[in-house]
Amino acid sequence: MTHIHLIKLCVGAEQVEDLAQWQQNPRAKGPDGLPRHVTRMWPKRAGELLEGGSLYWVFKGAVLARQRILRLDEVQGADGILRCGIVLDPEIHRTAAAPKRPFQGWRYLKPSDAPPDLPRARKGDDALPPELDAALAELGLQ
Repeated sequence: MTHIHLIKLCVGAEQVEDLAQWQQNPRAKGPDGLPRHVTRMWPKRAGELLEGGSLYWVFKGAVLARQRILRLDEVQGADGILRCGIVLDPEIHRTAAAPKRPFQGWRYLKPSDAPPDLPRARKGDDALPPELDAALAELGLQ
């Protein structure tokens, strides 16, 4: 079976560091201490997601990061409704910036359409500001 990814807007975050900081919050973690994102809908292609899929995060109009999907858990809200908890690897991988228009919820992302991971930063490397990174991607210079 081949794998598939998810893509989602990272609402409330302007940069990757905001996501990393949020995921340190106990409210962003499941009972096992791993970060998770709870969503209303359960992916119909769950098997493909669990074959090596990642959740790609969109920040201010550009994909900038991804996290590997470890599993999908049932999460019951205070309202009694069952939801999908997307359990994520705590390691956040930065990706090449890829422009993405706003959308609601999450969408499937084919591996061929996913931006590549960036090389790991070396000590002393400066990160580009997210706006500049997104602008370079929009121009096709990344």
